[in-house]
Amino acid sequence: MVQGVIFDMDGLMFDSEPIWGSSWAPVCAEFGLEHKVNDQMIAGVRGRAGETMLAALREYLGEDAPVEQIWENEKALVHKRIRDEGVPKKPGLDDLLEYLHDFAVPMAVASGSTQDAIRTNLSKSGIDSYFDVLLSGESLGKGKPDPLIFLETAKLLGTQPRRTMVIEDSFNGVEAGARGGFITIMVPDLAQPTERIRSLATHVVDRLDKIIDLMESGVVR
Repeated sequence: MVQGVIFDMDGLMFDSEPIWGSSWAPVCAEFGLEHKVNDQMIAGVRGRAGETMLAALREYLGEDAPVEQIWENEKALVHKRIRDEGVPKKPGLDDLLEYLHDFAVPMAVASGSTQDAIRTNLSKSGIDSYFDVLLSGESLGKGKPDPLIFLETAKLLGTQPRRTMVIEDSFNGVEAGARGGFITIMVPDLAQPTERIRSLATHVVDRLDKIIDLMESGVVR
C-alpha cells in the first residue's frame, strides 16, 4: 500500500475548472485585455500559482499587463462564484476517500488555490475530516509544473515521494508529480492527455474510483 496520497483540488475533486475558465474574460475585460483570453491561455495557466502563474499571465497577456492585480481579481471572482453557486464533487471521489480512509492511508490536498479556498471547499462538501495536510501553492511562490508543492506536502505527511501517490487532472500537475518522482495518476478533466503527458503519468484513468481498481489489483502498491 502507498504511504500517502496527495490530491489536487480544482478539476480533480471538484468540477470547478469551468468556473475558473469562464472568469478570465470578465476579469481581463476590466483592463481591456479580454481579446487575449482564449482556450490556449486558459489551458496554459491551469494548475499554476504564485510566481509561476504570474509568469504565465505575462506570457499570454503581455509584459505590461498588471498581472498581479488580474490574478487577485480572478481569485476573488472565482471564490465568490463558488461560495454563491457551490461546486459539485467529481464522480468517484467519495468512494476513493472512504477506501483510503479504511486502510488508514494519510491524505493531503496540494492546490494552486488559496488556503482559505481549500478549507472552504472541503468544509462545504463535508470531506475536510479525511485530510491530514492542506497546502496552497500561494504560500510557496512556485506553482506547478514545479514539483515543490508536492515535495513539501510529502514532507508534511512524512512520506517518500516514490511511495506517495499524486492525483492530478491538469498537464502542469502531472508534470509536477513526475518531476518530483511521485506515483502520478491522471484523471483528465477538461483536456485529454497528450502523448507526452501520458508518458509522464504513471497511469491515466477516467474516474477517481478507478484508482481503487489499480490498488486492489496491485498495479499501484
